[in-house]
Amino acid sequence: MSIAFMYSGQGAQFKGMGQDILARYPHLDTFFEEASAITSYDMKAICFEDDEKIHETEYTQPALITIEAMLSQCLHEAGIQADYSLGLSLGEYAALMNAGALSYATCMDLIRQRGKIMAEAVPSGLGKMVAVMNTPREQIEAACQEARSEAGAYVAPANYNTGKQVVIGGYEEAVDLACEKLKEAGSKKLIPLKVSGPFHTELMKPASENFKRALELVDFNPPAYPVISNTTARPHDMAHLKENLAKQMYSPVRWEDSIRYLLDQGVDTFIEIGPGKTLSSFMKQIDRSVACYRVGDLENLEKTINELAGE
Repeated sequence: MSIAFMYSGQGAQFKGMGQDILARYPHLDTFFEEASAITSYDMKAICFEDDEKIHETEYTQPALITIEAMLSQCLHEAGIQADYSLGLSLGEYAALMNAGALSYATCMDLIRQRGKIMAEAVPSGLGKMVAVMNTPREQIEAACQEARSEAGAYVAPANYNTGKQVVIGGYEEAVDLACEKLKEAGSKKLIPLKVSGPFHTELMKPASENFKRALELVDFNPPAYPVISNTTARPHDMAHLKENLAKQMYSPVRWEDSIRYLLDQGVDTFIEIGPGKTLSSFMKQIDRSVACYRVGDLENLEKTINELAGE
């Protein structure tokens, strides 16, 4: 059995995430205490009680890292270890952390800065992201290129999630024009996303430059096993790690390509670490033949541990 840990990204969060697991395993409270001390946020209040802050980038990012570190610890205590890992956008940092590339405290401080920088990057209402369903990626790329030329404003694919779902992003007028072109070409399902900025597009380049300064101050360790980069869909190498993490902010996330790389390496078991089941649903669209588990709630965590521990 070859196992890959998949870490959730922004959008998976919900009020109450992780609460049932903390109630069952109270020693995990140290993750919340340390996160609160580093960020000066009341992390338990954000995760369990606050309907608004949980969805604000500045708070969402450290909250998700807290939950994903806690879930990783549960698997570690059960003796379930990764052979590979990857994470969707923000989740890439949790993947690096679990592989020992940086400590929980260092990761939390870095993500505190990342969340603030991204929250302030693009004025509200300027950018937009839309998930385009059941449309070939070449057709989506062509529509974005045409809209970009006609509108004189940026729009491009931001997330290649699966063969059935590609997210586009950019300036609102250019995104709307690309959507019109896609509808004319036969696309039936286009879903505007509730995000606070056009992440993984060129509109985030100034934010990336700011974040690069924070990255330069961090000493990364070589990961204990391969961690797949969102931007290259290949394992991170230390020589380009910081560069690729900075690029990740304004480059498309190559999720499907990353999963296919892992399948080619013989990975046959995937575990989604984080709230919800977004990555598990992507997995079903990419390859239904492999085993896929999720551990975002107590029931699924204990089911996964029962099935995989000791194998």
